[in-house]
Amino acid sequence: MPDFIVTPWEVSGEIDYDQIIKEFGIEPIDEKLLFYIKEIAKELHPFLTRKIFFAHRDFKWILDEYRNGNPFFLYTGRGPSGDIHLGHIMPWLFTKWLQDKFDVELWFQLTDDEKFLFNQPLSYDEAYQYSYDNALDIIALGFDPKKTFIFSDIDLAGVLYRNALKIAKKITFSTIRATFGLDNSANIGQIFYTSIQTVPAILKSIIEEKNIPCLIPHAVDQDPHFRLSRDVLPKLGYYKPASIQCIFLPSLQQGGKMSASVENTAIFTQDSPAEVKKKVNNAFTGGQASAKLQREIGGNPSVCSVFKYHFMLFTLDDKEIRNIESRCRAGDLLCGECKNDLIQKINSFLKTHQERREKARPKLDKFLIKERTDLKEIVKEKLKKL
Repeated sequence: MPDFIVTPWEVSGEIDYDQIIKEFGIEPIDEKLLFYIKEIAKELHPFLTRKIFFAHRDFKWILDEYRNGNPFFLYTGRGPSGDIHLGHIMPWLFTKWLQDKFDVELWFQLTDDEKFLFNQPLSYDEAYQYSYDNALDIIALGFDPKKTFIFSDIDLAGVLYRNALKIAKKITFSTIRATFGLDNSANIGQIFYTSIQTVPAILKSIIEEKNIPCLIPHAVDQDPHFRLSRDVLPKLGYYKPASIQCIFLPSLQQGGKMSASVENTAIFTQDSPAEVKKKVNNAFTGGQASAKLQREIGGNPSVCSVFKYHFMLFTLDDKEIRNIESRCRAGDLLCGECKNDLIQKINSFLKTHQERREKARPKLDKFLIKERTDLKEIVKEKLKKL
């Protein structure tokens, strides 16, 4: 048994991504596929060359369809149970690159219903409010407002439920139990939920009244949902959604991923410069016990949280990252200097992001789509007609 856990609701331990590829049945992104992506997109994002996005399902098919004049749309999401941290931001940055490079629509699902159902302490109102707060972080990343549609499941419940019904009828409880490990203690909303998460993969097809390919960029923990979506949607006459999966931004401490529930492991988009400095300075490193030892035998960037943040998010220039790694191993770069560099880069990013986040408040309605949910108003309008 592996000493790590990866499910849509829990990620812990030191994750073996090669083992994940085998267990989930996803395909690694190899050099041949990278060459094909570059041929069409004219460049490769560092997240691809550095294997941060490391696996896929039918991504080559998506590229084939695009090349043949059948463009895809993007679908991704966020489970709003708290504030946004850098681990959430990472796959969205790649999603924006995909939108820019392929000039396609993005449908962004805020799964407030899921978080209410699966997060025991979280109230309905809290989950709903977080969806709107989290939307500000999404908008702040610069997605095209004409081609980006953000929605709360609660706000779009009518459309989602009408189509989830058709999906749910094709899925048995035994399949849900085998896929997610749910047992008799699961509430019935949890059993039904994956039907809702499947619907956005066909929303564009429903609107256009024809099959439109869908690509889902996401962290690998969500794969079980979309694996099930790929099984059921062809039964309803739709394409299987393609997907491309990323690894997790690690914890600032030793082991595991960045987690919103363990504050010191994560840097949040609303952290102050002082908070960032404190968290990075307390991060686990691959450095030696003293500066003297570091200079004598060098550090180990392969286990260093600080280096991983440089590598995965904040130092995307290949020449610069090689310089940091070689200087660390040679003992020329001390941990304090490396940390200070990362602190400056994070705070520079957050300063811009926080400014854009505030500017996003009056733009929410340009991005959000929803149905009327005020039953009182609906009743009043009906009575007026009578």
